Amino acid sequence: MQQQFPEQRPNPITPPRTITPFSVPAVTTSSRLRFPLSQHELAARVRQALDEDSAFNDVTTIATVVSSRHARAKLVARQDGTIAGIPLALESFRQLDPKISIRVDAEDGQAVSRGATVLFLTGHARGLLSAERTALNFMQRLSGIASLTARYVAAVRGTRAKILDTRKTTPGWRSLEKYAVRAGGGTNHRMDLADSVLIKDNHLRAVDGDVKLAIRRTRELEPNARVEIECDNVEQVRAALDAKADIILLDNMALEEMRDCVAVVAGRALVEASGGVHLDRVRSIAETGVDYISVGALTHSPPAMNLALDFE
Repeated sequence: MQQQFPEQRPNPITPPRTITPFSVPAVTTSSRLRFPLSQHELAARVRQALDEDSAFNDVTTIATVVSSRHARAKLVARQDGTIAGIPLALESFRQLDPKISIRVDAEDGQAVSRGATVLFLTGHARGLLSAERTALNFMQRLSGIASLTARYVAAVRGTRAKILDTRKTTPGWRSLEKYAVRAGGGTNHRMDLADSVLIKDNHLRAVDGDVKLAIRRTRELEPNARVEIECDNVEQVRAALDAKADIILLDNMALEEMRDCVAVVAGRALVEASGGVHLDRVRSIAETGVDYISVGALTHSPPAMNLALDFE
């Protein structure tokens, strides 16, 4: 059976690039990470965020900084981590100052060390100051997701297990947050409810716990659908195998029970582990032989990466 979720790898280290007033730098089709927004969508998303912050009516900056003042600044990492959100930061600064020049020292998917320069910016001081918070909000959130994902990916390296995300995302931010998971080396699970079939415990309760019935009804409606089903015990796993499920999700199981279920499956379906997954336990879960480990924490509770804009 072929792997269902293609593995994503973070971008390799690339040389710095310079963004000039004549560039349209943010979105490229060549990136292996596949930034999810078109240039038009990116501009609209960033404008909405800038308007939310009243960045075009920054009374403090207008009052204190003359319009002709130029400045240089560095966006720096205050901790080790993995970068994500560069296109959003670039667009934030460019909307406030279309003539700004930016050197990109770290691209999305790159690991950086504390103190590393991510962006070097030269432009109008007012634009830098008014765009600062919006650019950092985008990058701190997405880089936090990428950094946490990278830690999980590193923890299971050398096993067969791949780290998956979930639908536990911020409303309106799903495509960006799942992009950040890819930047951290993780793999996207389904994007939405229409993407694939995942029969969960509440679905089973609605059919009196009949695993075979749930799968049969799914096949009748969508004969070619990839069917994944959540199982709480080995009996449900056996029933799912009999019904030809493609992926079996082991939910909140003890490690020994996971091993037993993986042995029962014996390669007849892919196996995903979920529930109670933490960094200090994920390696042990991977060593049970599962194919995937889904981690809701990647997007629902990652710590923001500590980034800052320092003026020279």
